[in-house]
This record gives sequence, structure tokens and C-alpha cells, in this order.
Amino acid sequence: MVVFEVTRKETTPFDGQKPGTSGLRKKVVVFQQPNYLHNFVQSTFDALTSEKVKGATLVVSGDGRYFSKDAIQIIIKMAAANGVRRIWVGLNGLLSTPAVSCVIRERVGADGSKATGAFILTASHNPGGPHEDFGIKYNMENGGPAPEAITDKIYANTKTIKEYLIAENLPDVDISTIGVTKFTGPEGSYDVEVFDSASDYVELMKSIFDFESIRKLLASPKFTFCYDALHGVAGAYAKPIFVEELGAKESSLLNCTPKEDFGGGHPDPNLTYAKELVLRMGLGKSNPQDEPPEFGAAADGDADRNMILGKRFFVTPSDSVAIIAANAVQSIPYFSSGLKGVARSMPTSAALDVVAQNLSLKFFEVPTGWKFFGNLMDAGLCSICGEESFGTGSDHIREKDGIWAVLAWLSILAYKNKDNLNGGKLVTVEDIVHQHWATYGRHFYTRYDYENVDAAGAKELMSYLVNTQSSLQEVNKIIKAIRLDVSDVVDADEFEYKDPVDGSVSKHQGIRFLFADGSRLVFRLSGTGSEGATIRLYIEQYVKDSSKSSRDSQEALAPLVEVALKLSKMKEFTGRSAPTVIT
Repeated sequence: MVVFEVTRKETTPFDGQKPGTSGLRKKVVVFQQPNYLHNFVQSTFDALTSEKVKGATLVVSGDGRYFSKDAIQIIIKMAAANGVRRIWVGLNGLLSTPAVSCVIRERVGADGSKATGAFILTASHNPGGPHEDFGIKYNMENGGPAPEAITDKIYANTKTIKEYLIAENLPDVDISTIGVTKFTGPEGSYDVEVFDSASDYVELMKSIFDFESIRKLLASPKFTFCYDALHGVAGAYAKPIFVEELGAKESSLLNCTPKEDFGGGHPDPNLTYAKELVLRMGLGKSNPQDEPPEFGAAADGDADRNMILGKRFFVTPSDSVAIIAANAVQSIPYFSSGLKGVARSMPTSAALDVVAQNLSLKFFEVPTGWKFFGNLMDAGLCSICGEESFGTGSDHIREKDGIWAVLAWLSILAYKNKDNLNGGKLVTVEDIVHQHWATYGRHFYTRYDYENVDAAGAKELMSYLVNTQSSLQEVNKIIKAIRLDVSDVVDADEFEYKDPVDGSVSKHQGIRFLFADGSRLVFRLSGTGSEGATIRLYIEQYVKDSSKSSRDSQEALAPLVEVALKLSKMKEFTGRSAPTVIT
């Protein structure tokens, strides 16, 4: 057995090691600087209470992107030196972000040990490779991201750090083989256990969903299926769940081999980057050679995001969470006794609000950031939640969960088709969405991103909008001069959230204009770094009349788009005549 020694290494701070709710993300070359990762890891250990470090069990894994394997070995050596008792690593260093949350909450070691936290190595949907992005974040004992109180402490520590602890003579651990490697040091035993990346998560999914009913759906010759992992970590779960457990054909899996550079692609599950899936589902510019599958889905790099597609049909993330909430009690055993409540991020469309109102559910509108959902879930107030940026989840863990969302949709399809798999017409994804619109109305929705605009101009635009909100009469006068066919603004504010659980207040979360007919305009500023700012404009038109719900989305939104651009003086403040990206 190797006996290791603890070395104290002198270091100096690096600028800009401020973690957001998604942790610290930088280019790989930044993380490869001597001591850069070490400083952040030590600052994290120092921000935690002693019992969360000394004698503790921690998880260290991630999405497998470039530099992950090096980072895992560094963290193993530093954890040993800081008095951690054991480290759990997913096979080959792979664990999806939702699986890490599951492992913290559910896994029990052979000796009865439970994890109290995790270092997750991911930059989510950002590209990977030697010249691309790397990231690290810390999750707490509830399985959710570290709250601001902890990330603020980490950041403060990074600015004053003078030394870090490391067991330099600890040999690298083979993370490609399942098993336990035992060491001993000044504070006693230290174990590193490499375990199967998928088993804990698969068991959790089997406890939530009726796998037998999904198996019947996938076995039907009427139903065809396609899943694209975009060469992210979701590939480590796709075969065990969809093929081995649910009986899908292996040929229905696309890009399901995790790669350090995501196959040179951008692991972001949307209509722009999931090109191969979009083409196969009949949504590309050219027609596919074969008839498209009935159902398609994609994941991002760390498998917490999802995109849902039907045959030649795209489901918006805002509609997706509303449809899951509306059908969960009948379709998913985990929710059979009812939903505790539902929640969405403020920029997400109000489709979920209408479901909550109709089903008399508790409803919460929170700032962007999964930790706000986590607080509600820990307090037993929320069962299902989602955000417009392709994130959907529930209280089974404390992260968004892409594969959970796919299984939720397959459960709804299985329930709707339980009596007609042998005869009768298949109820499709498109049918389910149209049925939902007929019941609850449709929220036409789009997002305009103006990236890298002049930060000063962006701030001026936001200040101007706040000032206009002082007189709704004046706002409506401006709007009527632009378009007569747009409803009146009945409320306008700068969104502020008081957490009902801990009482904390989050201010300046975006500027809202709420219309009499249920439509909304939302303006948010995101990132005011050296490369300028990004303005996100969310435009939402609510239509209750089901005879109008099949209109073309751009046509339905055109009046509000014109109002938003002219009311905000977007071109004058930013110099931009068009957005960088339209979602």
C-alpha cells in the first residue's frame, strides 16, 4: 500500500476565478497554467466546513471533455492532502451532471458511506478540445450546485490564496477499471473507488418511470425512435437505458460515443447544432432519404439539457415543460399521487402558468439558475420545473436532467397510445402538442440574442426601458403609434425575486412588459465582460383561440417583434439592425 505525504505548495492568486451558478469556465489553456486548477480546488476546500472535507466522501467526474483526465488526477491528490476519506470516480471519469446529483443523493458505499459533495468537470454545452472550453463546479450534499454563499467564499479565497495542499507522491489512479485503490497518509486510510457510471442513475430512472409501458411503445412497429448524444456524456447512458433496458435498436442511437472534443461539434441540443438529428427528423433544408422517426431527442455535453422533436416537428422547451406537467400524474408513476407545485425561470414562456392555473397547482417564477428550483424542491414546494434554454427537470435530483425529460415524453406517448399500438392511429408528438394548445392556448415564443454589443450601450438601453416603465400610459401611447393590433401593457417592472424558502432577494433579473392578452416582452442583460454584453430579448404572444394556434410562429409574433425593437430603440442603442441569433 502506498503511503503518501502532504506537501504545502506556495502559490499566488489568478484574476477572474469567480464561479457562477455553473461553476468556473475558461479555455483549456487557461486551466493548464501551473497552479490554476490547484488554486481553485484549494479555495473550494477552504470554503467548505471541516466536516464536509475531513473524513468525507466526494465524487469527482464529468462529461469527459479534454483535460478532464488530468484534472481528476490533480483533484484526487489534493483531496488526499486535505484529509478527504474517499473519492468516487465514474468509470473513465464519466458521470453526467444529473448522474452526479443522483450519486450524491442515492449511492451508498459498501461500508455505508454517503457522498457530501462533488467536483463536476464540465463546461456544459460549450465545445471541447485543446483550444476550447473546460469547467469545474462544486455541488453540495443535496446534489445541487453550491449556493452563492459558498461560491462567494470560493471567489474570496481565490483572491488571497498563498498555498495549496497536495499529495505529490500519490501515483495516478487507473480510472479505466472498476475497483478500489487504497492508500494511507498522515490522517489514515484514503480510498479511490472507480464505479460504473450508469448503474445508480439507471436504477433511479426505473424507480420513476414505467419501463414496461415504454418498452411496449418502442417495440411497436408503428413507433420509431432516435437519440443523439452529440458525442457527450449522455452516450454512457443511452445504450444501458434505451437499448438494454427499453429494447430500442442500437441503430437508433446517434453520436453516442463520448469524445473529448465532442467529435469536433458543438454539444448544444438545438436546431442549429444538432444537425444530423434535425435532418433525420425531417426538419432540415433537404428531405431525408428515409421516412423520419416518430420521436427524436438530443442532449448537450453533460446531459442535463434536452431537445424534443416529433416527425417534422419541433417542441419548444417552454411547451415541453408545460406538457410534461399537464400529463405527469397519469403518465409517470413517480407523480401518481399528484404534483407539489411547478416552477419556471422568468424568461421561459407562461405556458406552464396556464397549466398550473387550470390544475390548481402551486406556481413559482424564479430567476435564471437551477439553484432557485433546488430551494423550492428541498422545501417540498415543487415537483417539475424548466427553463427556455432547453433545461427540464424534477425533484428526483437537484439538477436539470436531459434523459429524464426524454423518458417523460416517452411515458406520455406510451400512455396516450396504450390502447392503439396493435390497431388504430398512433398519437404523435405533434398531436400531443396540438391537443395541449387546444386545451390551454398557445404561447408563440422566440428569443433574439444580440451578442458582444457595446456594454455601455447595452446598459443605456436597459436604463431607458426602466425609465419608460414609470408611465404605462406613455408606454401604451408609444406602442399604439407602432402597431394598433397589439394589446395594452397592463404591468411593467424590473423582475425581483424573494425566495419563499430562505427569504433572499435577487434584484435586476430582467425587464418585463406584461400585456392584457397574456403576451410578454422580456429584456435581459447577460455578461458584461471585456468582449461586451449580450442582450437577450424574449417575445411571447399568447393566443387562446385554438383555431389560430397553427399559425406560422414568425407571422404570429411579427407585431410584437416590431413593438419590442422600436419601443427599446434597439438599433439606436446597439447599432445592430438584426440579432446575432434567433431561437
